[in-house]
Amino acid sequence: MIATILLVARFRRPGWVWTGAVTAFAVHVTVAVAAGSVLGLLPDTLVQAVVAALFATGAVVLFRSAKHPPEEAAEDHTVIGSTARAAALGSFGMILVAEWGDLTQLATASLAARSGAPIATGIGAWAALASVAAIAAAFGRRLVERFPIQRINYVGAAVFAGLATWTLVDLAM
Repeated sequence: MIATILLVARFRRPGWVWTGAVTAFAVHVTVAVAAGSVLGLLPDTLVQAVVAALFATGAVVLFRSAKHPPEEAAEDHTVIGSTARAAALGSFGMILVAEWGDLTQLATASLAARSGAPIATGIGAWAALASVAAIAAAFGRRLVERFPIQRINYVGAAVFAGLATWTLVDLAM
């Protein structure tokens, strides 16, 4: 979300930034589903333990991000690459590199391994990422003004902690 907001501020072409971002997310989801499918070949107990650990790790990372937010970037209103092509390609490259191995990719791999329905998991993950990118492209600056990123990270940490707990409870049963 933050990357999309920054890219829209730079390129001033929300639709093309969104197009580049969702294309990069398609690559991320494909890799995550493939990794999750391989993970799903392992014994169920091991898979559930790994999934719980990944969700717990995600909760810790988000909690730390909320506690120690990145310093606000200087008000940089530089508009670069004003063409649609530059906005789409720049956004694709930025998202592809910056978001590699992030929490959503780990969560997608975990869910693909656990669900037994990797294609449905991939489609759902991509749709969720595309939706968040669309919201960020359209309303990002206003959203961050109303809801501090720390608060959003705390909510995310709680969700990941809940998923880790749910997985551990399921493992114990």
